[in-house]
Amino acid sequence: MMERLDLRGGAVLLPGLGLQPAALAIAGERIAALGGSQGGRRLDASGLWVLPGIVDLHGDAFERQLQPRPGVAFPEPLALADTEAQLLANGITTAFHGVTLSWEPGLRSAATWRALRDALAAHPGVCDMRIHLRWEAYNLDALEMAEADIAAGRVQLVAFNDHTPAILAKLDDPAAAAKYSERAGMRADAFRALAERIGARADLVPAGRDRIAAAARAAGVPMASHDDATVAERDAFRALGARICEFPMAEAVGQAARAAGDFVAMGSPNVVRGRSHLGWASAARLAEAGVCSVLTSDYFYPAMLRAALILAGRGVLGLEQAWALISATPAAAAGLADRGTIAPGKRADLVIVDPARPAVVATVVAGRIAFLGAEGFSRLA
Repeated sequence: MMERLDLRGGAVLLPGLGLQPAALAIAGERIAALGGSQGGRRLDASGLWVLPGIVDLHGDAFERQLQPRPGVAFPEPLALADTEAQLLANGITTAFHGVTLSWEPGLRSAATWRALRDALAAHPGVCDMRIHLRWEAYNLDALEMAEADIAAGRVQLVAFNDHTPAILAKLDDPAAAAKYSERAGMRADAFRALAERIGARADLVPAGRDRIAAAARAAGVPMASHDDATVAERDAFRALGARICEFPMAEAVGQAARAAGDFVAMGSPNVVRGRSHLGWASAARLAEAGVCSVLTSDYFYPAMLRAALILAGRGVLGLEQAWALISATPAAAAGLADRGTIAPGKRADLVIVDPARPAVVATVVAGRIAFLGAEGFSRLA
């Protein structure tokens, strides 16, 4: 039987109109109409905002559920269930899990990749959780597996990462070496030997990158480049078909990417904290300048809603523009035309927010109430 839900009394964020008093009628997975009734359950949204569900293109906070302490691992199904609860409580209705497929053993290994891939496929949850393959450039041993998973539709976004040179440069720092070796579950000397052997593959990296890009293009999977340091790097990835510039290291790179029509993604924690934890560009300032077009959770799910509201409160961007950074624009970057805005016929992915606190009162995914706080429960009939 088709589920039906009526949302009444709230201020609904409508495309081109901003917040407007309106009722929403939901039938099955879709928004049936503005106004009217579907004769199902009713949620009184009086005094609340009804906003498009949040689309997170890059989030790796789930890694803390898999490995909350170095060397302490938990089963993937349990980690995903707890991650989903966090996502829904923060209004995130579509989540691209940034799963790093690296040459490192442990948390970012091929074994973890396979386990997470299979656990996601079997997960019975409500949140639309997808795989964002963070391809580590030097992981040439996993090329065939990555190509096969892309071709089989198990990957919904590909990002090109190259952390190996930075890892090698930091291994003389005992603290950094300990972090990497503990994450991999290895002795520091063994990890160093492995990293140096992997680093010797530099000449083979471009061909591997080209193979991954070709697989993504053939499958119609969107691509991103990660931590672009120069405009030339961004240009090279664009030539491969990567139209998302993810966390540019310099403002000039982001500006050039936007000028070329690319999506520029930055982290919501940068906005909430007022600065990058790495000392890079201000995401808030670049969003207000029209350079940053997508905000992601990066490593902290609650930051997305807060970042959009902070930007709206600063006065340069209106609420619709600020909210688009976490809904309409990431949906467009991922090729998801069925979500990101509120309109009849769209997928009913919604977050209902009390703007006074601010806090999520309820989250609706594909027409189903997926999260309901105490206040939301009292409003449901």
